[in-house]
Amino acid sequence: MKWLAMILLLANAALWYYGSSPQSQSRGVGAGDGRLPRVATLKPEAEGFAATPAPSPSPPPSLLYCVRLGWFESEVDLHEAATTLEMTRDEYIVERRERELAPLHWVLIPPQPADQARKMFRDIQRRGIDSYLVTEGESRNAISLGLFESREAAISVLEEKNRQNLNAVLAIFPRNQISYALSFEAGLFEDSEQVEALEADYSEDFDLVEIKRCEGIATPKKSP
Repeated sequence: MKWLAMILLLANAALWYYGSSPQSQSRGVGAGDGRLPRVATLKPEAEGFAATPAPSPSPPPSLLYCVRLGWFESEVDLHEAATTLEMTRDEYIVERRERELAPLHWVLIPPQPADQARKMFRDIQRRGIDSYLVTEGESRNAISLGLFESREAAISVLEEKNRQNLNAVLAIFPRNQISYALSFEAGLFEDSEQVEALEADYSEDFDLVEIKRCEGIATPKKSP
């Protein structure tokens, strides 16, 4: 029993010495008190930080373009064109404009007193010559013998009527016309090539094709 008691005493002394040594204390703090983060807890954060790419510069903003197409002789024609382009009524606006057109060349017998003009008009009609009596405007009581876009055609008819002793003259017939244009947002374009391509497509069907930066036109986004 004395030997057993001696062995236990020596064992306790050894355990006390080992536990109080600086090496043991240092090892115990690193492994078990939890006050310092373990490598396993740091690694995912480190990897996640390293894997996060640097933000790339934003691409330059695209430009919003608007389109005007024309000209249409009536709103009905305009709405039909919009339907062909697969646009609903709330996706475009209608522009109405009075346009000055190229004047026509007018062959006519100059104005004269109303009674004489009516008598001459009846005589001309009996001869089977196409004509009409002007009843309003600055040329009231003149007798029209034809309106022509071509000056050459008008001169040819003038010479013919003068050979028929009608004493016609050549005048300029100014004219204006109410026309309509279709306006809508075309969309976002990255470069001028897209604009030029769309312009070329529309130019095959419309006299007026205008594509430019939008300036506050309040229409929805649609590019047929």
